Amino acid sequence: MSAAFTPEDDAQFAADVAEAAGQLLLDVRERESGRTEGRELGRLGDAEANTYILSRLASERSADAVLSEESADDLSRLDARRVWIIDPLDGSREYGIAGRGDWAVHVGLWEAETGMTASAVAQPALGVVYSTAAIPSLPPPDGRPKLVVSDSRPPYYIEQLAADVEGEVVTMGSAGAKAMAVVRGEVDAYVHSGGQWEWDSAAPVGVALAAGLHCSRIDGSPLLYNRSHPYLPDLLICRPELAEPLLRGIARHATREADTGRVAMAREYVKALQSHDATKLRLSENCRRVENGQITGETGQFIRNDLEHGPQYIPITAVRDLDIKEWDTSVVARYLLDLDGGLTVSITEHFFIPAGDITAITAIIEPIEKTIRR
Repeated sequence: MSAAFTPEDDAQFAADVAEAAGQLLLDVRERESGRTEGRELGRLGDAEANTYILSRLASERSADAVLSEESADDLSRLDARRVWIIDPLDGSREYGIAGRGDWAVHVGLWEAETGMTASAVAQPALGVVYSTAAIPSLPPPDGRPKLVVSDSRPPYYIEQLAADVEGEVVTMGSAGAKAMAVVRGEVDAYVHSGGQWEWDSAAPVGVALAAGLHCSRIDGSPLLYNRSHPYLPDLLICRPELAEPLLRGIARHATREADTGRVAMAREYVKALQSHDATKLRLSENCRRVENGQITGETGQFIRNDLEHGPQYIPITAVRDLDIKEWDTSVVARYLLDLDGGLTVSITEHFFIPAGDITAITAIIEPIEKTIRR
C-alpha cells in the first residue's frame, strides 16, 4: 500500500528510477548510433524509457496513479491521492542530435493537499541526478543575472525583461535541463511562455522548490498539477531575490493572452499539416477523423503517421488566417491552406477535446475559386 512508504522512500525511489531510465537512454543512444537519429531516435528513446518507468511503478507503486507524456491520459488519476507525473525523455529533439546533453528524465510524485513532493530529474549525459532525496544547496549569485529560455520558443518579451534586471539571455533545450541549470547556479532564472504540459515541469519544480527556489506561473500564481487538462502555459523558476523584479517586468511586457490547453492542442494539429511533425500532438488511441463526410482516420497512431507521411500534405505551402475559438470541450479552427499550383482551400475544423487528448476531428474542406479579371 502507498501509505507504507515514507517521504524518504518515495524520494529515493524517484531518484533510482530516473537514474536507471537515464542509463537506459544512454544505452539506446549507443546501440542506435549510425542507424537511428533525429526525431526517430527521440521517439525510440521515449518509448523504451516510458516502458521501463511504467514497469517500475506497476511493480513498486502499484496503488498509485500515473500521468505520463507517452501514455494515454487515464482520468481516474483525478480521484487519486498520489499521482506519479513522468516525462521519460524531456528534450527528445536534443536527445536525437549527436553531442547534445541538454535532455533529461523526470519522475515526480504529486500528493493531494500537498502538491509536488518526491521528485527527481536525471541528466544522464552529465552523469547527475537532482532529487529531493539529496536536496541540493543553492550557490550564491555570481555576476549579472542570467535568464535561460527555450532555444526554439523563447518568450517574445525576454530581451526587455533581461534589460529590466540588467541581465543576459542564454538558451538551452529541455525544461528539466533549464530548471536544473537554475538549481546548480549556472543561471539565475528560467522563464517560459510558449506552453508546456504538466510532465514538462512537475518533477523539476519539485526539486527546485526543495532547493529553495521561487516557482510560479508568470503572473505569480501557483503551479498546479494533476488537473483535468494537463496543460500549463508558462512558468518562472528563479532565485528568490529575483522573483519580485522578474514578475513585475513580466507583468509589464507580457501583453499577449496565452492559449488554453485545448486551443494549444488544436494549434499543434494545424501546425503539423505543414511541418509534417506530429511528435507533440496529443491524440487518443481511438481518435477518429472525418473530412467532408469521409472517415480518414480511426486511430490516433494512424492520423499521426498520416500527417507525417501522407502524400496529400506534401503540396501544402502555407497555413494562414488561422482563427481558433473554444467552447467548453470543443475547439473550432478556421484557416486557409495554400497549395502548390496556386490553389487555396478553406478549412473549418472541429476538435473534440474532453481532457488531455484530442478524441475526434471533423473537417469541412472547400476549394476557393479565384476570380479572374477580364
